[in-house]
Amino acid sequence: MTSAAEPDPPADQQPGPSLRADAERNRERILAAARRLYARHGLGVSMACVAREAGVGKATLSRRFATREELINAVFADRMDAYAAATAQALADPDPWHGFTGYVEAVCAMQAADRGFADVLAMTFPAAKALEARRAEAYHGFLELIARAKATGRLRADFAAEDLVILLMANAGVIAATADAAPDTWRRLVGQMLRAWATPGTDLPPLEQTPAPTALYRAMVRLTRPSPGTDG
Repeated sequence: MTSAAEPDPPADQQPGPSLRADAERNRERILAAARRLYARHGLGVSMACVAREAGVGKATLSRRFATREELINAVFADRMDAYAAATAQALADPDPWHGFTGYVEAVCAMQAADRGFADVLAMTFPAAKALEARRAEAYHGFLELIARAKATGRLRADFAAEDLVILLMANAGVIAATADAAPDTWRRLVGQMLRAWATPGTDLPPLEQTPAPTALYRAMVRLTRPSPGTDG
């Protein structure tokens, strides 16, 4: 159990240097706790669970982050920066098809590394302005990446940007189901989708082996159990 944090000052009290430092420490404790819980359990974690993990009261949490969207925006700001940067890196690749496949694999790997981020990429948060701005930046870069990859003749003409959104949603579900039992299953999904999107004869990386039947069974059993981090 995390030790109790120092309380924030009352809302109507003019903070001095030590009180401001206390408030900042509480904010960092909350962010660290949210990162741990979101990475482990996804975004279904309640605000009450975050407060408990951080060792602060619900009132302290609400003073620092009035809404769930504000907390998510703060927790995943750096990851959304990396997401946008992946688009720029893919556009810089002299081989547009390689840039396209590398981008898809990189983004899905980001999801696999953090269940919370897997959920963030499969959802939208209109109130989280900074997060959504970075998402829009990445999206517009991806549209250019699609056009370039199609121009090579290796990406199917009927591929649409929404197909990546569908993959990210599916990948988030696969990661949530198989994280403990068969953690590389997402690679198989991505490999199969790239094969579906490629034109005949296009070179593709080797396909990840299928998970063992026993591992998939454990994953299916896992889906029937509630996450320990989602209680109110």
